[in-house]
Amino acid sequence: MARKRKGRGIDGMLLLDQPLGLSSNDALQKVKRCFNAAKAGHTGALDPLATGMLPICLGEATKFSQFLLDADKTYSVTATLGVRTTTSDADGEVVESKPVEVTNGQIEEACLSFVGTSDQVPSMFSALKYQGKPLYSYARQGIEVPREARKITIYSLQIEKIEDNKVDMIVHCSKGTYIRSLVDDIGQLLGCGAFVSRLHRSNVADYPADKVITLDELLAIRQSIDDNELDIMDDSSFVALDALLLAMDSPVKALPEVELEAERASYFCNGNPVNAKQAVSFPLDSQVRVYSNDLFLGVGFIDDNQQIAPKRLVVR
Repeated sequence: MARKRKGRGIDGMLLLDQPLGLSSNDALQKVKRCFNAAKAGHTGALDPLATGMLPICLGEATKFSQFLLDADKTYSVTATLGVRTTTSDADGEVVESKPVEVTNGQIEEACLSFVGTSDQVPSMFSALKYQGKPLYSYARQGIEVPREARKITIYSLQIEKIEDNKVDMIVHCSKGTYIRSLVDDIGQLLGCGAFVSRLHRSNVADYPADKVITLDELLAIRQSIDDNELDIMDDSSFVALDALLLAMDSPVKALPEVELEAERASYFCNGNPVNAKQAVSFPLDSQVRVYSNDLFLGVGFIDDNQQIAPKRLVVR
């Protein structure tokens, strides 16, 4: 007999402002405990050095987290010129120091040269896996392993300020972009080295920045619940917290929408491909978000028979 999952079956998305010095996994566990959620997951880790938007999926929303892992992101970053570190950020050991003998114009030219699509070699201190272990675990042992360059796109790079060998900029980039590697590459191009001294993720996909909540605010709401509830808590106890959640279909809002009538919806939810008028207008293998009577059923794809086949289903 399957063990009953502990916690509430709450579904939705929370936009957390990850604080400085806390790992994304630690932040996730704190959010999970705040909501007393049975299931939770984040959508792309931030470095402990970094702050900013960390979308956290609760319950059935975890099935759609991959769509946010694949989304573009925007960062506010400060690059400090003249120093290169082992990790390309302030946590690493200094490996090289050089005088900064470049003009503001040369700095701007170097930064903007990275706009567009290019190949980027991931940092040895990234969480990317090699033979089942994250790269940073090898790096901490002083082991260098081969890494394949990956295609990334810098959609825009806006320089906000250049002062005291520090360059403040806003970077809008594709999935898989390592800002530490970008800054290190800029420093190498300038010939003086550079590292990330501040990093803040301001946007993921098109999520509204005004919906982000700090961990302190979240913990304060949970403390208020604990202070006022003397009996066993149920879902009604978490109204204030649950009101912070975005809909579980928010990660897939970029996909086209298909509405199914009740009978076809029942077949679809049982794992069967179904016919739909809209299906013929989509290319094979393209993905759609599926609803019935405005209820989100999950994500489907267009199969070889031009039917909508289930890919990720919501269980209710």
